Amino acid sequence: MELIIRPKKKFSLEDFTEIWKFRELLYFFTWRDLKVRYKQTAIGIMWAVFQPFITMVVFSVVFGKLAKMPSDNIPYPIFVYVGLLVWQFFSTSLTETSDCLIANKAIITKVYFPRLILPFSAILTKLVDFFVSSFVLVILMAYYHYLPHLLGLFILPLLLVISFLAASGGGLILASINVKYRDVRYVLPFFIQLLLFITPVIYPASIAGKYSWILSLNPMTGVIKAAQAAILGNAPINWLLLLISAVSSLALFVLGIYYFKKMEKYFADLV
Repeated sequence: MELIIRPKKKFSLEDFTEIWKFRELLYFFTWRDLKVRYKQTAIGIMWAVFQPFITMVVFSVVFGKLAKMPSDNIPYPIFVYVGLLVWQFFSTSLTETSDCLIANKAIITKVYFPRLILPFSAILTKLVDFFVSSFVLVILMAYYHYLPHLLGLFILPLLLVISFLAASGGGLILASINVKYRDVRYVLPFFIQLLLFITPVIYPASIAGKYSWILSLNPMTGVIKAAQAAILGNAPINWLLLLISAVSSLALFVLGIYYFKKMEKYFADLV
């Protein structure tokens, strides 16, 4: 007698309960992805530090030295690195999540487990990268004799949660689409690059002037501005803008979950 297990069409709190029951599998996928990513590399997990560090150096030379980009009276390397930390966590999480179903097609077609574990584990690996690359910020602040604002230590978990919601929400939608249309992997890098330039990473949001409301439509704007304000103490936190980011990220997360669950029944056939 053949037993067919079909995924539920709608999302419910039972899905989170099921993920908790399979938490060891979540840990396994996270640890596996970390090992595979840095296996047989000369510097291992230090690549998580190398990429944002080199990007910070290039931005500091091009935008800080040559273009004289304002940085709210903060040393430009510190200013841009805080934004890069949050931005790279979001953008790399979005990229990894969008491809997680295709990358694990062998196990999807053979074994039943909560499919949501795959995108969540992809983001957890990027969270590890985030904490590793944060050590560069500590070194930069020590070099420039810049003391961190204590508020940043308390608000950072909230900012990570909002970034997680935005990245996972967008990633779930893209992963579901990518199963059927593989164009996503080619379009996404251009989209992320465009999104970077409408996110206050390399410039302060105040430079947009009367068009700053356009930046507020980006969920990551409030998160990055709050991170800069909380850690560097260069300005008071714009709680309204952060609330907009939180609400929009939560809405994107709910939409992503809904679409992912709607398309889940087709994953095994399409991947």
